[in-house]
Amino acid sequence: MEVDLFGNEIVKDELLRDKFIEPPFSILDTKSGNWQKRKRLWIGKGLKSEVGRDAKVINMGTTAVEKNSTEYVSVFDPALCEVLYHWFCEDGGSILDPFAGGSVRGIVANYLGYKYTGIDIRQEQVDSNREQAMDILPIENQPQWYVGDSNELLNDNWNTKFDMVMSCPPYADLEVYSDLEGDISNKPYKQFLELYESIIAKSCKLLKVGGYACFVVGEVRDKNGFYIGFVPDTIKAFEKCGMKFYNEAIFLENGLNTAAMRADKQFTAGKKLVKVHQNVLIFKKP
Repeated sequence: MEVDLFGNEIVKDELLRDKFIEPPFSILDTKSGNWQKRKRLWIGKGLKSEVGRDAKVINMGTTAVEKNSTEYVSVFDPALCEVLYHWFCEDGGSILDPFAGGSVRGIVANYLGYKYTGIDIRQEQVDSNREQAMDILPIENQPQWYVGDSNELLNDNWNTKFDMVMSCPPYADLEVYSDLEGDISNKPYKQFLELYESIIAKSCKLLKVGGYACFVVGEVRDKNGFYIGFVPDTIKAFEKCGMKFYNEAIFLENGLNTAAMRADKQFTAGKKLVKVHQNVLIFKKP
C-alpha cells in the first residue's frame, strides 16, 4: 500500500475507474483518454442523438448564445449517461426522463440493463429514437418513449415508481424545438419556469424515496447578455418539491480548441467568458 507523507493511503485513479468507471470527483473531464475512448465505443454502436431534430427548424430563440450557426443541435454525451447511471441508479433500476430529446439516454440505459421511460413532445423525435433503438438493441429490451407533454402525461394514473430521474431539459429558449403548445422551449422565461417547475415536481412525485434525480443544465444569457439564472432556478425548482440538493459536478466539454478561437473576440467585445462546461445537479428524495 502506498501512503503519502502523513500516512494516508494513496488512491490511484486507475483503481477508482475500475470501480466507478470514472473517479467520483466533482469535475468530469471529457478530455481524458478514458472518457474519449468510452464515448467512441458508444458512438460506434450507432448512436445518433441528433437524428429526429431538423437543425434548420431549430432557432436559437431570444437568448444570446456563443454560437454563430443556426444549424446547431446539442448532442448528449453517452459516456456521461453511463457514469451517472452507474453512480446513482441501482443495477437494473428504472429511469424516468421527462425531457427525452434524442435517443442516447434511452439506448444507453437499456443497453446497460436499466429500464428507461422517456417523454418527448415531438412525434418525429420519438419515431427516430425507436428506429435507432431497434437497430441497436434486441426487440425484447427496448426503451419506452411516449409522445406528449410531460405536464399532462405525468399524472396520478402512473402506477410506477422510478429509481432515478435523469434528464437534460431545454435551456430556456436556447434551442426552440417546435411551435407545439406544450413545448416549453418556445415560451417566455417566466412561463417556461412555471411549466418547468411543474414537470420537475410531477417527475419527483414518481421517484422512490431515497432515489436520485440528475439534471444536466447550463447557464444561458438573455438578449442583453446577462445570465438568466437558469441553474439556480433549477435548484429552487427541485427544492420546492421537497428534494434535497445533494451533489454538483462540473462537466468539462471537449471543445477547448473552438473555445480558444472564440475567446479573443468574445471577451474583448463584452468581457464574457467562453463557456466550456455544463452543470450536473444531483438531488435526493428524503
